[in-house]
Amino acid sequence: MEQEIKSEFNRMGFTLEEEEEILKKCLTLCINYKLEPSDLVSSWEVYYLNRQLGESVVQNGEMEGFLLHLQNEQKELLVKEEPNLHVYTSKDLDMILNYEEDDSKEGILGTPPGKSPNFSAEPAGLVPNSNGDGYSSGKPTKLVTPFGRRTNRFTVKYSICNVPDADNAENELVPEGSEDEIIKRVQPPNRCSLKFHGSGPKPGCRFMYDRIEDRFNTLDNRIRKHAAALVASGLYEELVDPTVASQRNVFAVGMICCDGEGRLNEKSIILQSSVEHSGGQQVRLDLHQLDQCSIFPGQIVGIEGHNPSGHCLIASKLVDCVPLSASADAGPHPAKKRALDQQIQSDDLSEKQEVLSILIASGPFTTTDNLLFEPLTELLAYANRKPPQVIILLGPFIDSEHPEIKKGTVDKSFDEIFYSEILNKLQDYVEYIGSAARVILLPSVRDANHDFVFPQPAFDIPSKFENQVQSFIISNVVLNYTVLQTFRNVL
Repeated sequence: MEQEIKSEFNRMGFTLEEEEEILKKCLTLCINYKLEPSDLVSSWEVYYLNRQLGESVVQNGEMEGFLLHLQNEQKELLVKEEPNLHVYTSKDLDMILNYEEDDSKEGILGTPPGKSPNFSAEPAGLVPNSNGDGYSSGKPTKLVTPFGRRTNRFTVKYSICNVPDADNAENELVPEGSEDEIIKRVQPPNRCSLKFHGSGPKPGCRFMYDRIEDRFNTLDNRIRKHAAALVASGLYEELVDPTVASQRNVFAVGMICCDGEGRLNEKSIILQSSVEHSGGQQVRLDLHQLDQCSIFPGQIVGIEGHNPSGHCLIASKLVDCVPLSASADAGPHPAKKRALDQQIQSDDLSEKQEVLSILIASGPFTTTDNLLFEPLTELLAYANRKPPQVIILLGPFIDSEHPEIKKGTVDKSFDEIFYSEILNKLQDYVEYIGSAARVILLPSVRDANHDFVFPQPAFDIPSKFENQVQSFIISNVVLNYTVLQTFRNVL
């Protein structure tokens, strides 16, 4: 049969690099999978085209990848013949034999009773864990990967505010595994209202068709709106042209730009003001007199300083956010002041009773050694134990910088991975928690399954997810920064 295999390869235009060893491996594959030499060579041709191999040479180093390709083909044939059949592997047997381990007792995400998992047609079939706690793709990651073998799960590494955690205090009074603890764990949160203020491209839109004039007007409008908000606060003087030479301190608003390619440095910082105040001209910005600052290209800032030569604005103060409006100099009448104080106190009491819990996480949501998305599973397991009102996930989800994505060794499309490993896990979570669960997805320019442009449209979420899983737009770096600043203020 070895000669038949060799002749089939030659007939299809392939040559064998290490002929004797490759023929032995191919013969083993034909025996194990009951393949004819023509079928084996046809499968190799599909593998060769998918991997986009440069030369028509069968290399010994590609045989391991070809074996995985054959295994996937055989599984697909079995699934087509018997759709409800699950192909058990040695890893599945290990998971069944070791399901009583302590780690398996964690509150892993599962489908609520009476509900069957709703999976899309794209992903490979996910199967229930043998312990009934959740779902897996037939790969018991905790037993074989470094991430699954770690011992410090759900451990707080750093706390920004030393505020006692009421949930932790209550959990200490309830024995682990008791019925009260289980009931408390799955208690759903109150559903919060969600409003998105802004505009941007819709999913599936055509990009790179905008005119230069429209882009310039958009940037200028941002500068003018920020300048109007700063002036309206009453804390700053009227805006002036920062490019005009002046020995006195002036206040100007503009956008941070970089003079050249690459990263910002102390000599490449430029401030571009609005058309209204400077005709859109730029001036070099000197920040040496500031004790500390943090800026990035595209950021709109207010600068207080002087420009003695007309070529460089020396900053003495930098305003990177819009402050609250200043109170009037003349205070109100004492009686009116007491009424206002009482109203503010009552408003504070009512606001304290409303608690908003947000869980924010940033991708990538898988480790660099595999595409099993174990960190995302652990994150949802934590959210399952302490359900927040809103989960905000920032991309990348299918990271284009992942080694397996860059090498092209995955046997699914990026959209299929996104559906099976991201959306289906989130669907299980929202079904388990109920209607109160809200999940927000913010894409990244590193998402391989999404358009990597600015402004970046939202993910195209299927209709069955839209009620509880939503995707918003990241229009530019400034909006991303503003969103995070808002979340920080809420928390």
